Amino acid sequence: MNYKIIEKMNKKYIEINQAINTEEDVLDIIGICISNSTKLIVLKEDALGDEFINLKSGLAGIALQKFMNYHIKVSTIIDKDKIEGRFKELAYELNKSNNFKMFDNSIDAENWILNIG
Repeated sequence: MNYKIIEKMNKKYIEINQAINTEEDVLDIIGICISNSTKLIVLKEDALGDEFINLKSGLAGIALQKFMNYHIKVSTIIDKDKIEGRFKELAYELNKSNNFKMFDNSIDAENWILNIG
């Protein structure tokens, strides 16, 4: 799994730069969080691959449920042109939560994960 550990404002989060294509990838991310003592993740644009965005695959549901079960807060960066159909509906609902939000730029994604502004 391609990731970076970012430390800012006395907080640490994991930045994922690789597509999440399987449930194993989700478990790897959870393991990375546990081993680095953080429950904050920023998923860069490439992390939400076609398998994740295709809700029929079930991967988004699995990932979201596992992140919620482990109390992991996730911020994502995604091109708004990729958000359509059922995934757009899911994104709208998720953005109402305090656990998972989607942004179109890295500054807003990082600010939200770090509780800035």
